[in-house]
Amino acid sequence: MTSPHPATATELPASPAAPSRRPAAPAPAARRRRPGRVTRMAVLGALTVLTLLVVAPFLVVALNAVKAPAEYAANGPLAPPHRLYLQGIVDFWFRVDFGEKLWNSFLISISVAVLALLVSVLNAYAIGIGRLRGRLAFLMFFLLANLLPQEALVYPLYYLSKQVGLYNTRLAVVIIFTAIQSAFGTYLLSSVFRDFPRQLLEAAALDGAGRWRVLWRVVVPTNWPTLSVLFTFFFIWTWNEFFLPLVFLISSDYQTVPVALGVLQGDRMMDATTTSASALLGIVPAVLFFLFFQRTLTRGVLAGALK
Repeated sequence: MTSPHPATATELPASPAAPSRRPAAPAPAARRRRPGRVTRMAVLGALTVLTLLVVAPFLVVALNAVKAPAEYAANGPLAPPHRLYLQGIVDFWFRVDFGEKLWNSFLISISVAVLALLVSVLNAYAIGIGRLRGRLAFLMFFLLANLLPQEALVYPLYYLSKQVGLYNTRLAVVIIFTAIQSAFGTYLLSSVFRDFPRQLLEAAALDGAGRWRVLWRVVVPTNWPTLSVLFTFFFIWTWNEFFLPLVFLISSDYQTVPVALGVLQGDRMMDATTTSASALLGIVPAVLFFLFFQRTLTRGVLAGALK
């Protein structure tokens, strides 16, 4: 019995051949991507070189801090030590009572970071969101305060601290640096709060929130990445300060780490390895603090970029 459609069986094999595949299109795209890959490799190489240039001094300091003085004199500063020599670190620690200096620096830096951030937030909230009358004049005042060199402030602050009985106290340094750091923080946060979404403020007001509650429940949590970056910078900047603590903390019991390191530079008992040990001990706390808050800094920078 013949099929009612005889042509069907014959037409199936004769179906048109699949169109021939053309050369893969990604080849030109790959060629177009090669310059981008080369650029990324070049940028990565440049960043690697810059990182090595930044890290190299720290490595040299750490290398000489664990090297004996005789070995340093014989082989120079770049030769690796044959054995670890920790006596220089131990001698420096006990010579200056370094634990006390660490505590002084930490207490002053953390107090300044917290107080300066608090003052900056309150000032910026009044200027940026509260639309304080004459806010432009206030911003110019804080900008000029940032531009003043510390040398111009030494005598007035010295005289004032003498009059109120705060000279040679940690509290005097905390008050001075709180005012200095909060001037910068106010100027920075005022521009950030000025662009704060008004819809959030109006929604909070409709819910019955007052200005104080709006600040701590809406404004601060929303801008927390920026505030955390500012807190980290305040701590590190205060930790590294030398000139004003040198003037206002004349007693060895209240000296900070940078002041203790600077005072010992003229000590005849300081050899090269002990000097390297002192520099290493002075650098390590700030580096550890920076590494501890590295993720916070990254989030703050990314949040600022997204805004």
